[in-house]
Amino acid sequence: MNKYVILKMRYFIIFFFLLVSLGLQAQEVKLAQQYYSTGEYEKAATLYQKLLSQNENNEYYFNKYIECLMALQDFESGEKAIRKQIKKFPKEVSYYVSLGKLLERQNRKEEAEAQYTKAVEELPADQGSIIKLANAFVTLANYDKAIETYEKGSKLLNNKSIFSYSLADLYFRKGDTAKMIQYYLYALSLDTNLKVSLQTFFQNSFTDKEYDELQAQLLEKIQENPDNLDYVEMLVWQYMQRKNYASALRYTKSIDKRLQGNGSKIYQLGSTALLQKDYDAAIDAFTYIITEKGKISPYYIEAKKEQLKARRLKITDTYNYTQEDLKQIEADYENFIETSGKNFQTSQIMLEWATMEGLYLNNLPKAISILNEMINLQGINRNIQAEAKLQLGDFYLMTGEVWEATLLYSQVDKDFGEDVLGHEARFRNAKLSYYNGDFDWAQAQFDVLKASTSKLISNDAIDLSVFILDNVGLDSITKPLAMYAQAELLVFQNKIDEAFSKLDSISTNYPEHGLLDDIAYLKAKIYTKRKDYTKAIEMYSYVVEKFPEDIRADNALFEMADLYENALNDKEKAKELYEKLFMNYSNSILATDARKRFRQLRGDKIFQ
Repeated sequence: MNKYVILKMRYFIIFFFLLVSLGLQAQEVKLAQQYYSTGEYEKAATLYQKLLSQNENNEYYFNKYIECLMALQDFESGEKAIRKQIKKFPKEVSYYVSLGKLLERQNRKEEAEAQYTKAVEELPADQGSIIKLANAFVTLANYDKAIETYEKGSKLLNNKSIFSYSLADLYFRKGDTAKMIQYYLYALSLDTNLKVSLQTFFQNSFTDKEYDELQAQLLEKIQENPDNLDYVEMLVWQYMQRKNYASALRYTKSIDKRLQGNGSKIYQLGSTALLQKDYDAAIDAFTYIITEKGKISPYYIEAKKEQLKARRLKITDTYNYTQEDLKQIEADYENFIETSGKNFQTSQIMLEWATMEGLYLNNLPKAISILNEMINLQGINRNIQAEAKLQLGDFYLMTGEVWEATLLYSQVDKDFGEDVLGHEARFRNAKLSYYNGDFDWAQAQFDVLKASTSKLISNDAIDLSVFILDNVGLDSITKPLAMYAQAELLVFQNKIDEAFSKLDSISTNYPEHGLLDDIAYLKAKIYTKRKDYTKAIEMYSYVVEKFPEDIRADNALFEMADLYENALNDKEKAKELYEKLFMNYSNSILATDARKRFRQLRGDKIFQ
């Protein structure tokens, strides 16, 4: 047998025995873990000690061996083993933590603290060792020592920010908000990719107090580092979280100017502000694009449209506007259409313009003319066209042209079927039947529409179905209800004096009928429309106090709270009424909205 074959056989035998040895060792590790998990610490300690003797620098075997000894309260053997390990590996400072833990378990706290201090004092200028020691302290929930470790490590490595993220996490665990934010911002200065994860963390964890601290530190950082856009963008995000769109816009403008942007961030911010009904901030944002970016911006036309919309909603969604305000908006709509033309691209603006003319300026002929022209535009979006038909149907109804109204509603119903627009058309046709006194058919339609995917349509359908049932279900006398429905139509048609006369005649001729609360409720709505808020509150209060069990009580509470919140600016009174609604009328369909508004007024953070 030649030498090559003999050598090959020797290597094979060595490799074979090595595999067997490793296999046996793996079995012993598995058995030791099993003993440890079942609480058989003496058997587990014997096996871990054996495994450690075969691989003396294996920290896992060593730590499990020490844990077994501590579980057995064999502190003497444990201390002897740790001191021996420290002697063998003096640079492994985490062993001092193991010794401190063992001493602390014996209530030798001063000696334990001395070992922890020694671990930090002996810390080498090595990033891995620093992290390892800090993690050892974190395992013991000794956050102060972990912080001390990282802070000393930063000095040893001459890098103030290197452990910023870990330090921020430790200060978070300790509840030290200021320090936590300080180190998170250090970390952000090192890695811009942290911005999204930090925003997610802040959003899930912060209250107003933490946001105040974040804002203060960001403003300070921006003064110190004016060229760091990450800090500016984080400040903008912080303002957005707190719905302070005006401040967010101020800094977003500075970013846009510095980067010579096309206005996209400004447009997004304006759109968010508009959605959240901060009309002043929205108007400011869209005006910036129009005046500063000009026609070269791809957002120019949309900004002009949205600015008009924001200005319109600012006066129509609030209770504070004059006829001059309306006239100015009207002129701006006319100017926009003259400049941009009447086409499918401006159809939405034409719809808004017509709505202004019909509902606020009471110029129904002009509103009808605009919509008729718009509906027939080439290339118009079919959804916008359908919305225009519904609005046009309303205007025809207001002028008494009932047949034209129902024809338009029916067209949309046919074209959109089970779509929300189809449901809306069906609801308006059903309400038209209600106005005409055909209560059986109207109620049947309302019952079907209770299942509408639109919450608004569903709620209105439920209200009207219950209302009809409540007023004709017992005695089948429909005359008072027919008079009331006629009064509602008169209100819809802006024939307010005739509506009041009709309502008063019901009270006179049918003093015992159950419509008294409904009459007061409708009068309150009329007074609100006339901006006579004192009388409106008086009527709503009458409904709530005299008819607390009737179906209008929760509606009256909600409407009254809304008036106090938005028209009278009495937030505390509004909060009181919203709370009363969701507490006393928990089954009301308005209870959820009332609770949400209550929480907003209280200052709670509401996630959309």
